[in-house]
Amino acid sequence: MLRAILAGVGLSLVAGPLGSFVVWRRMAYFGDATAHAAILGVAMALAFSISVTIGALVVALAVGLSVSALSGRGHSADTTIGVISHSALALGLVAISFVRGVRVDLNAFLFGDILTVTSGEVLWVWVGSVLALLLLIWRWSALLTATLNEELAASAGINARREGMILTLVLAAVVAIALKLVGALLIGALLIVPAAAARRFSRSPEMMAVLATVFGMLATVLGVFASYALDTPTGPTIVVAAGCLFALSLVAGSD
Repeated sequence: MLRAILAGVGLSLVAGPLGSFVVWRRMAYFGDATAHAAILGVAMALAFSISVTIGALVVALAVGLSVSALSGRGHSADTTIGVISHSALALGLVAISFVRGVRVDLNAFLFGDILTVTSGEVLWVWVGSVLALLLLIWRWSALLTATLNEELAASAGINARREGMILTLVLAAVVAIALKLVGALLIGALLIVPAAAARRFSRSPEMMAVLATVFGMLATVLGVFASYALDTPTGPTIVVAAGCLFALSLVAGSD
């Protein structure tokens, strides 16, 4: 349980700020497509006997860049992104069934298995999360300007497309890191729900990013202990805890 909490807290360090950008940019479909594609990366990693994390990262990044290219083509791109998202997930599940000689627990990749993380994996989560967070902090001003107003960003000499690519890179890294913790189907929820809850209490973008991180950490702790007490799947329980925090934020902010 301690390793699970440490891994979830480490993931929340970058999931909070990144989730804030996902909410601001209305990238929910984008996040889901990237996360679902990670299952295809798992299949490729098993087939070629390489690290699952590396396979998930490469495919998530490739699909993320493809979806990013489509996202600038108007609202009709939503349908195409949805097709890519679900097709990548289904293709990954089918591809895994063709991998011989390897026993795979699909539920672990779909819904996560945070209680099985090792000390080495906890260290990997923290290193990856801190590096991704440092990248977001370094590019924070440019990313925020490009998010709020692309014309203003262009006048300030900021390449909005480049900043979008940076977000795609960070998102792919977080998907690869979080795959074992909460699974491909729940990664998007862990990004969006704490950020949505934090939005109601925030007076600045920086405050929202910090609060989203805090809510993500709180959801992790509550979810792990609730999972132990109720004997429920830990990954989904963490997301349910985040959802409860969002519900409370609605009540607290209703006045």
